Amino acid sequence: MKVGERIKSLRLEKKYSISELSEKANVSKSYLSYIERGIQGNPSLQVLSRLANNLDTTVEYLMGQQNMKVARMPVDEEWAGLIDEAIKNGISKEDFAYYLDFMKFKSRSNQDK
Repeated sequence: MKVGERIKSLRLEKKYSISELSEKANVSKSYLSYIERGIQGNPSLQVLSRLANNLDTTVEYLMGQQNMKVARMPVDEEWAGLIDEAIKNGISKEDFAYYLDFMKFKSRSNQDK
C-alpha cells in the first residue's frame, strides 16, 4: 500500500472528508487529494508529520515502514513533566511531532552512513 492509500484509508476510518483533514492538518485540499491519488508520491516530512498527527498514527506507518497504525505506551512521570514543560513554553503538538519526526529522520540518516 502506498502513502496516499494509507492516508485515505485512515481518513475514511476517522470519517473525515478531504476538507476536514486538510483544515486540521493545514494542508491544501488539492495537495491532499494529489497525495491520496498518488499524483504527489513524495510529500514532505512536515506534511506527513501533520497528517500522521491528525490521523493518530506515525509517519513510519504512512510511509510503509511500520506495520502497526499506532503504538501507544503508558507515560511515566518524567515524560509527563517534560510534556508539561514543553506546553508551558509554547510548544504545540505539531511542533513536537515535527521535532520527533526530524529526530527519527536524522537517526535513520546516520545509520545509512
